[in-house]
Amino acid sequence: MSSIRRWCVLGMAWLAGGLLPSGVHAQEPVPEYLALMRAAAHRDVAGDGSTLTEVIAARRLQEVRKNLLEAWGGFPETPCDLAPRVLETVDRDDYKLEKLLLQTYPGVWMTAHAYVPKREGKLPAVLCVHGHWKEAKQAPAVQARCIGLAKHGYFVLAVDAFGAGERAVGESLGEYHGEMTAATLLPVGKPLSGIQVYENMRAVDYIQSRPEVDPQRIGITGASGGGNQAMYAGAWDSRFKAVVPVCSVGTYNAYLGTACCMCEVVPGAARFCCEGEILGLVAPRGLMLFNATKDANQFSVKEARKSLAVAQPFFDLAGAPAGVQQTVFDWHHDYSKTMRERLYGWMALHLKGEGDGSPLPDPEMTLEEPEALRCYPGTARPDDWVTLPQFAAAEGRNLLSRLDQPVGGPAWLNWQSITRDKLRKSSAFANNPRVDEPSSGMQAGSEPGTFTFVSEPGVTLSARYRIPPADVAAPARLVVLANLDAENAEQVEKLIAACLAQGWHVLIPQLRATGPGSVPGDKIGNAPDHNSAQWGLWVGRPLLGQWAYDLQRAVTALESTPPGGLGNGPAWTKGGEVAVVGVGNAGPVVICAAATDSRFRRVATVNSLVSYISNVPYRGQRAGLMAPGIVRDVGDLPQIAALIAPRRLVIAGGVSGGGETLSGTELQSSWGWTQSAYENASVPASLTISAGEFDPAQLLKD
Repeated sequence: MSSIRRWCVLGMAWLAGGLLPSGVHAQEPVPEYLALMRAAAHRDVAGDGSTLTEVIAARRLQEVRKNLLEAWGGFPETPCDLAPRVLETVDRDDYKLEKLLLQTYPGVWMTAHAYVPKREGKLPAVLCVHGHWKEAKQAPAVQARCIGLAKHGYFVLAVDAFGAGERAVGESLGEYHGEMTAATLLPVGKPLSGIQVYENMRAVDYIQSRPEVDPQRIGITGASGGGNQAMYAGAWDSRFKAVVPVCSVGTYNAYLGTACCMCEVVPGAARFCCEGEILGLVAPRGLMLFNATKDANQFSVKEARKSLAVAQPFFDLAGAPAGVQQTVFDWHHDYSKTMRERLYGWMALHLKGEGDGSPLPDPEMTLEEPEALRCYPGTARPDDWVTLPQFAAAEGRNLLSRLDQPVGGPAWLNWQSITRDKLRKSSAFANNPRVDEPSSGMQAGSEPGTFTFVSEPGVTLSARYRIPPADVAAPARLVVLANLDAENAEQVEKLIAACLAQGWHVLIPQLRATGPGSVPGDKIGNAPDHNSAQWGLWVGRPLLGQWAYDLQRAVTALESTPPGGLGNGPAWTKGGEVAVVGVGNAGPVVICAAATDSRFRRVATVNSLVSYISNVPYRGQRAGLMAPGIVRDVGDLPQIAALIAPRRLVIAGGVSGGGETLSGTELQSSWGWTQSAYENASVPASLTISAGEFDPAQLLKD
């Protein structure tokens, strides 16, 4: 977390709204991988509205809504009982503060505060969502706008986002819900951005149930990550009549080149729309963008204006040309007093029908100590509290429980055919180029034994090629060694030597966005590939699929290399046997590559992840392995590995999502589905599962 906290010292809110500079600046060369991701993104349209008609606008926004819902994994058809509970009421001069619990999903509780003005009659209401301030709903910046709105006569609900504030994995305030905590939701197809939208909809359900509230007059506001919540919830839920995202609106294209919080990523959104079209979904309701002159580029004034230009025609066609506006503040990433005053005026215009939207004064107020405001101070939270990773794990287990394990050879073959097709169409592979595209082969590199190959246009990767000694060489046999992490380098060198001693040729391709091709400043918290993984998610190309594609294309390049093109000695040629070994984080990559490419006849993983299901935040894993919806659409790693049968498969050691090394018994249990596949294929001996050190002979000897 050190890089995040250094950024905080620069004057931004905690985690800088979750969107951090990655070290990639305009004056520096653009990394090849970043250039590819930018090329895959949807272009910001001109926004002049010259070709936009009511019919075209309605059709386009309907398509955006459809894609958003798919990206978020859908919402429950039948909401659970909110079962609201008031834990404590704090009395103040002109309002009271209620500490609340709301049930958003069965067994999942949202901690919240209701600020209730001491006024007669039906009140307008505002939902206040927090950004990445460590105190969440208790943060002074959140308290100030809640109290100010209450004193101006609004019922206010402030809520903790899932994984943050009092809803973190631990009980203390200040835990970050991004990077590898939020990543646990991706494989089950429930990204945190969608969870937040749904939970904010449940918050509206509660607001509308309050007898003090006029259910037709509700607004939403938040800053930084909370501004993203306000934008998406406001775009999706028409019950919000006034939407004010603060220091958060820019363009998706500006996200590509920096970092944003995992809670803000909408998988594939940068491919299927632009941010201005999200804003267009708010029309004709009142939308006010707050941007600051001293903010980061991704939500700068100029980037927000690009999205505003796209949104404006939608408001024009809806008969509300003044319904969308932008206010610029000479300030930094924050929710300042002058911003609050502008908020009060905008809410008064759209929720009360008063004034012209001009600023109203910020009332005098006394803020509370954050710890004193907690629903569960200290360690008082119930032991059965459901954390974000636990919720994700329960979703994953529920999905896997629906899979029927086929029995018998024909049934397994049919299952494999259907599931392999699902994998190829899944988010991991759907937007990859064709594997069988022509290749120019391997080209000599700058050092002996090194080569380059084009994986896809715009992606040139390096590779090492080693030839075994002549006295042990096994003709036409190749091992492809995959590794993503520098700390495994010594182990990889030992494996190279062992494979050569078995007489196999060895190819070691450097996969994209790793090693020399890594993105500067890529590591955030426990995610070594935080930024590069997110860029892939934004454009609908998770790194898992890109890395698997690189392995497949490395073999294609080798097949296309003419005789003698790899230097001295007999080289592996097309049609020869291919084995693939994934070390550490590369294990899931080789499983996916082999599951979709029959050229890999022998497969091994070494100390790799055994399941996407984890009750705790991922540790020791790469964010790029987490393809959205892969468990929902295909299955867990044991199901994907089952697609390799009847080919040789060695599972040498393994780790849990939390990074714990598993025992032999735990490994056997984890890979039970895969073992059944090999038994049904009548080749149980072709599968080896062992907690011991990997011996290449297990894989390579006949």
